[in-house]
Amino acid sequence: MRRCIVAVLLLVAAGASAQQRAPALEPLPEPPPPPASPGPAEPAVRIPVGKDDKVEELRQGGRVVMLKVTPPGGKPYYLVDTTGNGNWMRRDSLDDGTRPPMWPIHTFD
Repeated sequence: MRRCIVAVLLLVAAGASAQQRAPALEPLPEPPPPPASPGPAEPAVRIPVGKDDKVEELRQGGRVVMLKVTPPGGKPYYLVDTTGNGNWMRRDSLDDGTRPPMWPIHTFD
C-alpha cells in the first residue's frame, strides 16, 4: 500500500515540476486594411452586346453570374460565369438535357 502511495506522490511531483510558465504574450499588430474592390453595384466585366439587344442580369452576392441576352426578333441566349473568374460561356438554353427517370414505383389506392 505504501508503494502505491509513494508512486502516486512521485507522479504528481513529476507532473508539477514538468509544468513550465507560459511566456509573456504580446498583442498582435493591427492587420493592414483590405485592398480596394469595385462596388457591388458595378460589375467588373463588360460584355459587348448589340444596341437593340435586351440584357437581363442575374446577380449573386453583388456579382453578375448570368446574363440573358435577347436579340430583337431572335432567340434568347445565356452567358454564364460558372467558375466565378470572369470566363463567360454561351448557352443557347439552360436545359442541360438531363432527364431523371420518373416512373411510378407504387401507387396508393
